[in-house]
Amino acid sequence: MSSTKICVAGCGNWGKNLVRTFSTLDCLHGVYDTDVDCTRALSAKYPAAKLFDDWQSVLDDPQVTAVAVASPAEHHFELTMAALEAGKHVFVEKPLALEWEDGAEMVDTARQRRRILMVGHLLHYHPAVIRLRQLINQGVLGRIEYIYSNRLSMGKIRREENALWSFAPHDISLILALVGQMPAQVTATGGAYLQPNIADVTVSNLLFDRGTRAHIFVSWLHPYKEQRLVVIGSKQMAVFEDTRPDRKLMLFNRQIELKNGALEAIRPEGVTVDFPEGEPLLLECRHFLECVDQDRQPRTPGEEGVRVLQVLQACQRSLQLSGEPVQVRQLRQKVLAL
Repeated sequence: MSSTKICVAGCGNWGKNLVRTFSTLDCLHGVYDTDVDCTRALSAKYPAAKLFDDWQSVLDDPQVTAVAVASPAEHHFELTMAALEAGKHVFVEKPLALEWEDGAEMVDTARQRRRILMVGHLLHYHPAVIRLRQLINQGVLGRIEYIYSNRLSMGKIRREENALWSFAPHDISLILALVGQMPAQVTATGGAYLQPNIADVTVSNLLFDRGTRAHIFVSWLHPYKEQRLVVIGSKQMAVFEDTRPDRKLMLFNRQIELKNGALEAIRPEGVTVDFPEGEPLLLECRHFLECVDQDRQPRTPGEEGVRVLQVLQACQRSLQLSGEPVQVRQLRQKVLAL
């Protein structure tokens, strides 16, 4: 059992999931939200959790050793910086911040204060994705040539951020990890149909130095839910579909034959890939606790969140320029496959 005691800041739809999960892990100390009615409603379900009226009270509580920030993204920088400076470890939901420079400052502060800063990029903790990364690292797929990701739903329509910022961070984060480097260039296009200047649909294209390409299609204006990641390798192809009840991860042979002077693709038969059972959010939250308790680097540290922000900002810039290519800023740190 972890000795870490956590206060969850932000009790909206996703914050409630964090409250439930940290309570399951027996480390929930308190909840904080500016919406007092929201925290009071949670207190009925989690009577042992302390209700905080303001953020300073959380920071001043010596029993709170870590915080989980699930507030709207525009508050991530302010809340996280205050927590780090108060000596708290921080788990912050995606995106890490709204500007990559702010994210870099958060990383520097965490390093100076010797505190854990972890970003909630959930896909990295999905057992199927962990298995997929193992297959790629083992060379089963060969050289990665192309990746596409669809994240679509008739979902909650947001006012504070567009579909790119709401949906794409997970996919960008995973693609960067699978390829093992930052893209050299991005382009993005989209459309705002429900609210002015807030894109409901975007398509982002990433070009990497080694020739690998990726595209990310996101929308909250789609008739059905789809979460599909396809990785095309020089040897085999992999498909991850989280919305499927089974066969979530499959491998397909890549077989091209020359017939009568023309290339012909042989329709592949898919093979289901087994992986351990486990709830991604529970695994992610447990990982954060282990990193705090053992003082070790998380799988999705703040640096990883900064890289995602750089790509997001480049895509947003291209979106504003109607799809013109944008070069991606490079961090000084070497990009590592996390």
